[in-house]
Amino acid sequence: MPVIPDPTALHPKRDQARVVLLRPLITSPLIEAGEFSYYDDPDDPTAFETRNVLYHYGPEKLIIGRFCALAAGVRFIMNGANHRMDGPSTFPFPIMGGDWAEHVGLLGDLPVSEDTVIGSDVWLGYRTTVMPGVRVGHGAIVATGSVVVGDVPDYAIVGGNPARIIRYRYEPGEIARLLEIAWWDWPLARITAHVPTIMAGTVEELAAAAE
Repeated sequence: MPVIPDPTALHPKRDQARVVLLRPLITSPLIEAGEFSYYDDPDDPTAFETRNVLYHYGPEKLIIGRFCALAAGVRFIMNGANHRMDGPSTFPFPIMGGDWAEHVGLLGDLPVSEDTVIGSDVWLGYRTTVMPGVRVGHGAIVATGSVVVGDVPDYAIVGGNPARIIRYRYEPGEIARLLEIAWWDWPLARITAHVPTIMAGTVEELAAAAE
């Protein structure tokens, strides 16, 4: 019988407290994470919801797929960080109190964003920042220190501020095949049986394993 790692374990490696699986860690109903997606931080990875997901006042969600690797310092800026930009000043006067608080209704017309969605098998490099409402596609890689302000295509490698496409990991036909295979949705027993192919095989070899 294959030995399958436990997707409910907070620390997948007991000797590495800096690594946490996000699914068993998260308590917020506004954050979702798929199995085996992890965050690595030498300081306090268990504070992910408060230190790495910022200005999350709702109702938009942060949705992270399966088998994602999040390096230390990854930050998700949520829609609550927005300020009004349609008047002379962007300053949020009502939150300062006093008579200014009477104008709290003026804070209601903030820009609105969609959910922030990270696909499966995504690698977010050290100190990546993801802005509100962005979708990062399956199999994408985001380089260290990047600021992602727009959607990232499937299997693209992006970097910079703002992040731009550096190259694609595969040709268009291969990307379509990989998305059809969607190995991250396989049962864990099948994944376990084909880890070498998933990590180092060709698209054709992975397709054969899918059959």
